[in-house]
Amino acid sequence: MRTFKIETPDRTLHSAIQTKIDNLNKPKGSLGRLEELATQICLIQQTLSPELSHPCHLLLGGDHGIEREGVSISPREVTWQQMINFTHGGGGVNMFCRQHGFKLRIVDVGVDYDLSHIDGIINRKIARGTKNFLYEPAMTEEEYDKAIETGVQLVDDCIAEGCKILCIGEMGIGNTSPSSIWMHLFGNIPLKDCIGAGAGLNNDGIRHKYEILSRALSHHQSYLSPLTSPLSPLIIFGGFEMIAAIGAMLRAAECHLVILVDGFIMTACALAAIQLYPASQDYMIFTHCGDESGHRKMLDIIDAKPLLSLGLRLGEGTGALCAYPIIDSAIRMINEMNNFDNANITKYF
Repeated sequence: MRTFKIETPDRTLHSAIQTKIDNLNKPKGSLGRLEELATQICLIQQTLSPELSHPCHLLLGGDHGIEREGVSISPREVTWQQMINFTHGGGGVNMFCRQHGFKLRIVDVGVDYDLSHIDGIINRKIARGTKNFLYEPAMTEEEYDKAIETGVQLVDDCIAEGCKILCIGEMGIGNTSPSSIWMHLFGNIPLKDCIGAGAGLNNDGIRHKYEILSRALSHHQSYLSPLTSPLSPLIIFGGFEMIAAIGAMLRAAECHLVILVDGFIMTACALAAIQLYPASQDYMIFTHCGDESGHRKMLDIIDAKPLLSLGLRLGEGTGALCAYPIIDSAIRMINEMNNFDNANITKYF
């Protein structure tokens, strides 16, 4: 099982960062969150002149055995259909990647369909979907390790191209179910407060989803109470695309990349990554709070302040991509704004 060396960014540079920001020709603190973002990224990169070079977006696909229990309004085949649609450039994620200059990698980690012949999809399939966690663990420890390593290798490929900022999206019908369970277990929040409509369940559907997830928790109770390790919920309930996302986040943090986190599922993956390695949170920027019930509560667990609240619930990492111009503005601020001395303006504070 892989271990990561993730350290809290050295704060020795903090005073110099703050001085540079305060000497830009503007009232002190007047650019608010942009100043906070610039400071965070300077600390991540350990520089006074940060860069957002070669931004990359990983879109990870996988199916879930629990989908067979009717916990999602969308049928399983939507996963592979959308994966193919992404290769044609027709998804929301494609549009936003084009708009903001992100390189998109579409990756099959565990889709229940043969996509190996489709140009534009990277084949990293571990299995054709996870097992049904209502009756057995979603994956084996060996499959978990493979999924983590998949995320690591994908990030290494991005780094080899000069990437310094990464966002991750998902495509997997049914993946709000494991996300809700992780939120419940890691956040100590009642399960009913962690379950929402997903792709559009009505009240009866939400009630059914709660009953199924409650039964699944009861079935695995002996491994979960007391919860002595975050690994048990990850292996028992996780999806291959979700575990690969955790591996990607941890490798990105280990290599001092900026990580953009968006959406209910990716926030659940970030929560899991933080459970494993608390310092990984220092490398994350939480970009968007969506409409999925419980997302705000999950963000509150880790004291995260999302940049946007646009009512998005598409997944795919689209909220992170929408937030990117704000992050770009923060970097342009610290790199391109003039200071009081050069502008010949009296510093009045």
